[in-house]
Amino acid sequence: MATRQRRALTSDPPETASSPAYTKVDKPERSDGENEGVDRGLGWLLPLVCLGMLRHMSATSNIIHDCDEVFNYWEPLHYLLYKSGFQTWEYSSQFALRSYLYILLHKLVGWPAAWWFGEEKVRVFYAVRIFLAGLSVICDAALVVALSRKYGKRLASYALAMLCLASGCFFASTSFLPSSFSMYAMSLSSALFLFNKPAMAVSVAATGVILGWPFSILAFLPLTIYSLVKSFKPVFLTGVVTSIVLVVLSVLVDYDYYKKWTSSVINLLVYNVLGGGESHLYGTEGASFYLRNGFNNFNLCFVFALLFLAILPVAKKKYAPELLVVVSPVYLWIAFMSLQPHKEERFLYPIYPLICVAASAVIDSFPDLFRDKYNPNGSSTLVKIAKILRPLALGLILCVSHARTFSLINGYSAPIEIYKHLDYHDDAGPGSVLCVGSEWHRFPSSFFIPDYVGQVRWLDDGFTGLLPIPFNSSLGGTSAAPSYFNNKNKASERQYLKDPEQCTLLIELQLQRPYPTRGSDMTTWEIVAVLPYLDRELSPPLYRSFFIPNQWQQKNVFGQYRLLRRIQK
Repeated sequence: MATRQRRALTSDPPETASSPAYTKVDKPERSDGENEGVDRGLGWLLPLVCLGMLRHMSATSNIIHDCDEVFNYWEPLHYLLYKSGFQTWEYSSQFALRSYLYILLHKLVGWPAAWWFGEEKVRVFYAVRIFLAGLSVICDAALVVALSRKYGKRLASYALAMLCLASGCFFASTSFLPSSFSMYAMSLSSALFLFNKPAMAVSVAATGVILGWPFSILAFLPLTIYSLVKSFKPVFLTGVVTSIVLVVLSVLVDYDYYKKWTSSVINLLVYNVLGGGESHLYGTEGASFYLRNGFNNFNLCFVFALLFLAILPVAKKKYAPELLVVVSPVYLWIAFMSLQPHKEERFLYPIYPLICVAASAVIDSFPDLFRDKYNPNGSSTLVKIAKILRPLALGLILCVSHARTFSLINGYSAPIEIYKHLDYHDDAGPGSVLCVGSEWHRFPSSFFIPDYVGQVRWLDDGFTGLLPIPFNSSLGGTSAAPSYFNNKNKASERQYLKDPEQCTLLIELQLQRPYPTRGSDMTTWEIVAVLPYLDRELSPPLYRSFFIPNQWQQKNVFGQYRLLRRIQK
């Protein structure tokens, strides 16, 4: 007799060999962005186009914010290209604190640009800036795409808008500074980390530290440590190999230029850390310096970024641990740098992109602050209001950022623009001497000095510190160790022109002060170009920091940035 079989019920699964066991992977895709299998992210085109346009604007309109950018980077590059330029004590082979490997990276663009543009050195300057803008575009675009794939389009779009328009990112992205290079590395390293490529992320981090700014190693620590814990062997090997290759390359390049075996990376660390570097000689600031500058450059974006840890308990499921690892250098870096006596705005550059990321995460989480934990998908009145506040907060940040950018560009662009007028006054004759007094620290670099100007000389206006002095080819150029350089910021007898009567041209800033300037003697000098320059001391802080329509020009006080020529008698 045949055995009776139970009739199969419709709820019973078919018993076939091809039906695998049910696992967590078979669960429906989540809509909160935690599952990486769903590609809800932005493509590459939008970030590249938006960042490309804004970075090009930065390259062509950015001012020079720090004289270190000129004398420690633009001037050595000018010397490598044209065999003339100013040298600082850090580039003396006696101290060898600056890496020529970093300068060579920019020479790769500067040399063909110099060949192509010939005597038009200003175009070479902007060609290098376009190169810096391109690096920034690629790294920041990668960060935006990584955020979009990991956390969704909304957060990535917020970050993209801030990276494009936040004043801090706008200006830092095209600055010729190692801290800006470390900023590029921070964006790219964070992007690779979010793409789940920890070995490549640590390799890029090592490049940002060794080729860029050695002190930024602290900002890369959270990402590096987490990556090592997650995947030790490939991350460790990749990081070590990258570091060894770059250090060896740096030593070889330094030997070629300094003509002695040394490491500028180690020298810089030893001078500032182990050797008790006297950076306080160049100015000190209070503990709140970076908080004030952070607000000036990022306004509410900076405030929201600092609140990231506060919203983490609510949004922990979305952002921990990866985004917390990415954003944590904001707190670590600000705390560490605030403890240092010598402070400069550019020291915060490495974490600028992370400020935008942290602020974007906070804005994106506004509705989560008011959701019922027992009904997370519910839409209460407060949740609806929070959703409306997200674009309003972003719009306010972008408007205030534009106001800041507009104020700085229009208020302080006179120094870089006035030197361009030199091209129109070559009738002063070959071998002319251009003199600069107290405005030496706003000198935009020798790229703006036409060939008919034989020398640029400093005039003694009371500054007692050590000024840059032209590279001396007779002493060996880059390998020279001139006796007139020191690391105590003490003035050298050679830095000033003894006889001001030798000056053919003069650059000076005339402000509303009770004492006369050299150029005020109209029997000796004639004005050939003049541009307005915002007087920081006499202008109200609010109006000088941010452009307010119908008030900015009325409330602020302006001086005159002048180019003068000696009257022939």
